[in-house]
Amino acid sequence: MVGEKSRPNAIGAHLRRKEDDALLRGAGSFLDDIALPDALEATFLRSPIAHGRIARLDVSAARGLPGVHAVLTYHDLRPLLTSDRMPLALPAGGIRFVVDPYVLAVDEVCYVGEPVALVVASSRRIAEDAAALIELDLEPLEAVVDPVEGLAADAPRARLEFPDNLVAKTRIDYGDADRVFADAPHVIAQEFRLSKGGGHSMEPRGIIARYDEVDDLLTVWDSTQMPHRAKAILVESLGLAEQQVRVVAPDVGGGFGPKAVFHPEELAIPAAALLLRRPVKWVEDRFESFTATSGERDQVWTMQVAFTQEGRLLGMRGTLRYDHGASTPYGIALPFNAATNLIGPYVLPAYRIEIDLCMTNKTPSAPTRGAGRPQGTFVMERLLDAIALQLGLARDEVRRRNLIAPTQMPYPIPVRQRDGSTMEYDTGDYPECQARALAAAGWADFPARQAAALREGRYIGLGLANYVEATGRGPFESASIRIGPSGQIVVATGATAQGQGVKTMMAQIVADVLGVSPETIHVIAGDTAATPAGLGAYASRQAVTAGNAAHQAALLVAEKAKTAAAAILEVSVEDLELSGGTVLVKGIPGHGKSLTELARALAGTPGFALPANLPPGLAAATDYMTTGLTYTNGTHLAEVEVDPRTGAVKILRYVVVHDCGRMINPMMVEGQVIGGVVHGIGATLYEWMRYDAQGQPLSVTYADYLLPTSDVVPRIEIHHMESPTHLNPLGVKGAAESGTIGAPSAIVSAIDDALTPFNVVVRNLPVTPAHLRAAIRASSSERSAA
Repeated sequence: MVGEKSRPNAIGAHLRRKEDDALLRGAGSFLDDIALPDALEATFLRSPIAHGRIARLDVSAARGLPGVHAVLTYHDLRPLLTSDRMPLALPAGGIRFVVDPYVLAVDEVCYVGEPVALVVASSRRIAEDAAALIELDLEPLEAVVDPVEGLAADAPRARLEFPDNLVAKTRIDYGDADRVFADAPHVIAQEFRLSKGGGHSMEPRGIIARYDEVDDLLTVWDSTQMPHRAKAILVESLGLAEQQVRVVAPDVGGGFGPKAVFHPEELAIPAAALLLRRPVKWVEDRFESFTATSGERDQVWTMQVAFTQEGRLLGMRGTLRYDHGASTPYGIALPFNAATNLIGPYVLPAYRIEIDLCMTNKTPSAPTRGAGRPQGTFVMERLLDAIALQLGLARDEVRRRNLIAPTQMPYPIPVRQRDGSTMEYDTGDYPECQARALAAAGWADFPARQAAALREGRYIGLGLANYVEATGRGPFESASIRIGPSGQIVVATGATAQGQGVKTMMAQIVADVLGVSPETIHVIAGDTAATPAGLGAYASRQAVTAGNAAHQAALLVAEKAKTAAAAILEVSVEDLELSGGTVLVKGIPGHGKSLTELARALAGTPGFALPANLPPGLAAATDYMTTGLTYTNGTHLAEVEVDPRTGAVKILRYVVVHDCGRMINPMMVEGQVIGGVVHGIGATLYEWMRYDAQGQPLSVTYADYLLPTSDVVPRIEIHHMESPTHLNPLGVKGAAESGTIGAPSAIVSAIDDALTPFNVVVRNLPVTPAHLRAAIRASSSERSAA
């Protein structure tokens, strides 16, 4: 209750997370922990090939298995739906044709793992046995698996209904790139093939749906990052009204991007619950995590950079071909992020890039942590290393010469973003950030250590990378605060939690205004019944959007409390202060009214006026509207050792200097940055979603698709800078994805540095031991031939 403890200046404190006690004791409530009476369980029959026509689908044997309640195809679900396809399209000017998915495949399957039929039974075991009885005859069609080959004029079509595979096309173009390259003293051209995999959260996806006929309410528990978007899609797809649908995101064991996407299962399971009038539950298995859940795919960059003799950037131009998978569930945000993030913290006078999105016969592509930004950063950082090598400059120096100076802030860039605004960096000191990182990592004395190691037969290298990240994407987020007569402070928000500490963050912000302990505040997140509007978790946004909404709502509650107290105490509002959960008369210790007392007074007494004739309730609600993206930045340095005999890479040390503006909880920021770096390590050295020429996925277990484990992740040293933004009242920026953005570039720069004696240059991701061994052998052969 309010007033029991006081913790002034809650913002900036290293507080333990509110969420951890229950989670560490096993008392969390994840989706699979939810057990509803009379619930049925479901599984999906999925396409075993990447592309084919459905010649025959016979479900009669499956329907006859004891314990089976339904075997549903597209034609069984279509009468419940308002349209043939799921309404997922996001506004995007570059889309040539919208490819919204079907809830279940109709005539054509377009990727391995596409759902074809839904089996609902009394148990998951029976459902899977029944699915094995379904007779599915497919006529194989040629698959599109490469985003470059798939754009050729004679390429097979990934979907027969469309004329070609160029699903979207956009560009960035500013400055006079042609003139710059015509006059440039130096030009380097390089190609990069960058693969990135899935989110692979600890908890896979899952859905439970229940229809209550008495309340006429469809309740859906969904391990989603965006419950309000899920509700909107369900309302539109099922022809229901808003009050008939509630979506709840329970405890979610990691999101990382794929859970922001609305998948076919998220419509099929609620539709089945409506049809059967029974609760239906589906939880993804790990094979489905690889084949049915969206993730990132290949990017192929063909780039040129023009620069001066002093190493200053003049311009870049080129093409980005992007593997978009078999549908368009998330617009074109990901490759556009990649292309804009290439600019990074550098002065780039001219830039032209053509971005082609190729539809392929792979699982639909959508963001994973970083959302394209690591790849764009990788291209810029690799080209800067190439400039340094050609000119004989130090890698840190070529960056220093191109970094945007703090005196240039705010720094506009003539790129029009998808919300219509112009790209503009708000605050930050990029040269200072790099300087601090170099000092922390011992950059100056590393050459001596490297030479000593080489004399011992050890190949070590040190790499660096700078990056920026656009955070706090709008247009809004919601928060409401209510203090009841019991004194309990309840905060409700459209933000959602996937383990990043949202409830702690919100509680600290509200506690800072109300002068109470964050532990006394109850936060409700991810429930569409608790707040009518919200957008949820994506794009490192929630501290900026939901945090400022909570801050504004708390200020309104504090002002209302003071106004009520002034009337009760018969003093001026200016004579009052809020401290320790009590509105006090300044200079008179103990003379005041607690928030609990004021909440009771504002609850009303029959026949009596409310204090100061205020509206009832000690409460406030705010939808915080963003005024622009705010840019986080950082510098990463990685020290590695490479064994040229095996191609094995060991990261010896990792240093991060990170600036996300004003920090609400530095401990949680560090957790986010460390997690992001680990994701980046995986994307650089281990994670590779491979397909064969027919579109069959080859890495569908964790024996083949490797994740970074504790034995390969070094201690990650984090140093903070704080450049508060002027774009929001709290001065905060996002932090959740930034750790992953600089990691591939820094690690690969270090690998190149370690293998300098072999003249190896890495341009592709991931970097596997086999790839390095092949590069070393090729270099050795070239030197022998010379």
